[in-house]
Formats: sequence, structure tokens, C-alpha cells
Amino acid sequence: MASTSSTTAAMALSRGFGFLSAPRTPAIFHCRCLSTFSGRFSSFGFIGTASRFANLPPRNPGPTQIRAVSGSFGSRLEESVKRTIADNPVVIYSKTWCSYSSEVKSLFKKLGVDPLVIELDQMGPQGPQLQKVLERLTGQHTVPNVFIGGNHIGGCTETVKLHRKGELQPLLSEASSSRKPES
Repeated sequence: MASTSSTTAAMALSRGFGFLSAPRTPAIFHCRCLSTFSGRFSSFGFIGTASRFANLPPRNPGPTQIRAVSGSFGSRLEESVKRTIADNPVVIYSKTWCSYSSEVKSLFKKLGVDPLVIELDQMGPQGPQLQKVLERLTGQHTVPNVFIGGNHIGGCTETVKLHRKGELQPLLSEASSSRKPES
């Protein structure tokens, strides 16, 4: 009964519009969608004409395959960050205009340490992406982001605290002594 009334409604609808030159066979299309609010599937229908879709090939009833793309830009960037941190005794992710970054860089200079400094604001569009990777790895979204001996130290506050407590210099000595010899 519902199909008859829907077909009648489709025919009436198609006759009501002046742009349809000839009567077409009405068809009812049903779709299922997942509601993001309730998490349940709901069905809805709309009315169209079958002739609009006559030239399309039949739909493949087989399962749809979804592939995960490995080696995406984000994962390559994350691997690059991990490799950089592992290969260098001291790494600072910084921004040139940041006063906290400047304070940490001058502290290391005063201590005679030559860290690898990566200026995120000088990297173009890759800088913000790299900062998001660092946040994902460390939970810290600010700069400076300091690593010593492959370990995340934190930002300016944490680095200065370690220095005041006398714990920064031993970390730096250990990191430089355990550094891999260059080939």
C-alpha cells in the first residue's frame, strides 16, 4: 500500500513541474544513513525518475574495501622527529620570536652546549604540522620543546628548574657521552 501511494505521489509530483517534457517512470530511492546524534541507522526516501539513472552501470553488490594508507605524511613526519631526537644529544624545537625559546637557547649557550635548534616558524607550512606531531608525542603544545639524550625534558620552565637544581648538567654530560659516533 505504501508503495502504491508513493508511486502515485511521484507521478503527481512529476506532472506538477513544467520542465518535465514527457512523463517518466517514477522510482523511489531509499537510503540509509547513520545518525551522528543517536548512533542509530535511519531510513529515508526520495522520489526521482529511473530514466535519469538508466545510463549508469549496475551497482556492484560486493563489499567495499577500505584501505589504510601507510606511510602518510603525518607518520613520516613523526618518524623524522623521533629519528632527529634519537640522533642528537640535545634538540630544541623553537620559534624565533618566542622569549621562552630565547631564554632556553641562551642557557644552553652559557653552558657551552650546541643544541640542534629547529625553528618551527621558519619551516613554512610544515612548521605547524611538526608542532602538532610534537604535541601528539609529548603532550606539550608550546615551545620551546626540549629533548636531552632522546628524552623529553619539557619547556623553558622545566629546563630552568633542572638547571637551578643542578640536574641539567649531568643530563647534558650523559647525553653527549652516549652520543653515537659519526661514521
